[in-house]
Amino acid sequence: MDLAIEFANNFLILLDAMAIYILIGLLIAGILKQLVPNDFVIKHLGKGSISSVLKATLFGIPLPVCSCSVIPLAQSLRKEGASKGAVQSFLISTPITGVDSILATFSFFGLIFTIFRVISSIIIAIIVGLVQNFVEKEKPSDIKDTLVVDSCCSDSSCSSSSDSSKFSVEKKKFSFKSAFSYAYVTLFKDMVKPLFIGLLLGALFTTFTPKEYTSMLFENQILTYFVILIFAMPLYVCATASLPIAAAFILQGMSGGAAFIFLTAGPATSAITMSVVYKTLGKTSLIVYVSTIAILSFLFAFIYDFFFGNVNIINFTNDIEHSSLLSQIASFIMLALMSYYLIKPRLYRQDKKNKKVDFSKMTFKTKK
Repeated sequence: MDLAIEFANNFLILLDAMAIYILIGLLIAGILKQLVPNDFVIKHLGKGSISSVLKATLFGIPLPVCSCSVIPLAQSLRKEGASKGAVQSFLISTPITGVDSILATFSFFGLIFTIFRVISSIIIAIIVGLVQNFVEKEKPSDIKDTLVVDSCCSDSSCSSSSDSSKFSVEKKKFSFKSAFSYAYVTLFKDMVKPLFIGLLLGALFTTFTPKEYTSMLFENQILTYFVILIFAMPLYVCATASLPIAAAFILQGMSGGAAFIFLTAGPATSAITMSVVYKTLGKTSLIVYVSTIAILSFLFAFIYDFFFGNVNIINFTNDIEHSSLLSQIASFIMLALMSYYLIKPRLYRQDKKNKKVDFSKMTFKTKK
């Protein structure tokens, strides 16, 4: 019973730390969606090997899409003629440097870690793209019209809302209603399951993992880097949902550098993303993509621990009773949204199942 209470308390602590920042970040993302034209990236993406990588990285920063939605968008860039390096850079920079991810990172780890994560992620995205274009020099005729229909969503909401192959070039009027709808319906539905799982895993790890065992692992810095990298790479956790898990690791004694590896390798190299890179760009591109991210993640993790290893980056209180009224209201709103979007699909499927017609019991009249 005590463990159950502690688990619930840890879950609420993690939720309280990020709720208000995610809600604000989603709103900003919804507004950006209204301000940024749908064809913005494809229209301005250069075809040069260097310029395309730089533009794909920079244009990916303000776009309000999550780790799931970025996959079909990146595939569409490839279809429209973007280089392999540009597509890889876009896959890295877009989800990690999204406004909701940046604000949520600040909510857990403070300003220094947030700035370091954003800048280093941009550098990693650029280097990966440049290395890819150097290893595989492409001609315009080499870019085939391929589009992989893989999706990380379990329902059709992501594929329909994030269908990047349908770009509208028509000018649209700004609408707060559409901004709210995109923020708290489209985007939140895309991230609700991995976010909920991330909060659960973070609370489980904090509650049930003996600190004396984790401290033995986390004492060896290089070994920790390897273990976190192997653990994070195949795991699908979006850039925001990975934050409570990383916070739980740090509370158990893990270094900020190791947390950086988890927050970089997890969203950028999930099994789904690697599958899409392999099918869309090829085996060589996948090797370049994964190996370069792994090496650079190690390098930046070491740099962070060397210069900022003694900085306390935990930016939230471990006592839910001392949280502010505003953050508690935000936690309640986000918990209500998560409950709604997690329960609604089940009710819909159950209702659809109940309405199925049993044709074996039907009788048909035939005309004589």
